[in-house]
Amino acid sequence: MPAEPRAPKSLADPQALAARRAMIGAPHIAPIRALGERISTERGAPVPTPDPLDGGVGARLLLLLETPGPAVLRTGFVTRDSANGTAANLFRFLAEAGIVRADTLIWNAVPWLIHAEGALNRAPRRAEVAAAAPYLAPLLDLLPRLAVAVLAGRFAGEAAPALAALRPHLPVIRVPHPSPTYVCTSPEVPARIRHGLAEAAAILDRPARRG
Repeated sequence: MPAEPRAPKSLADPQALAARRAMIGAPHIAPIRALGERISTERGAPVPTPDPLDGGVGARLLLLLETPGPAVLRTGFVTRDSANGTAANLFRFLAEAGIVRADTLIWNAVPWLIHAEGALNRAPRRAEVAAAAPYLAPLLDLLPRLAVAVLAGRFAGEAAPALAALRPHLPVIRVPHPSPTYVCTSPEVPARIRHGLAEAAAILDRPARRG
């Protein structure tokens, strides 16, 4: 398995990207890939693959973003290692929080690509968020070790009631989206992201409950 990247935007390197793509058949992401393929078929749009360097079905932290950006097809992965500002911020915030990479699954509230080819990034529409809602339950079914969910951004935050209904005892933490567009607006934004991820890290550090 390739070493974990030490700096953001590592998948800008074609060799690093090729090495990551060579891991696409890893068994710990296979069930989530299968769900993504089902969603892609039903919605008629690409769904990026979870990063095989992350935890896959063994994840204890679900980090839910909003929707894949239009550049996602450069890598084909939902990953903190993409060569864009949101991924770079996420890489740094997670590293600062000391959250082990194998504990994480990064996914999107609307998991398929909503942008037409060549279009600029945009927020998901209400109809798209509503259409994505039924896919949350089958995702959670694949995550038996899940201990905390972090919802990043307004649209991801709207998944909180569904998470409460599906997993009543699961801690849910809402933070701002890590896009540079938001992070640069006020020092309060990165502070809230750091606080939320520190809270999640503390939950992950708690001793596991025994039967």
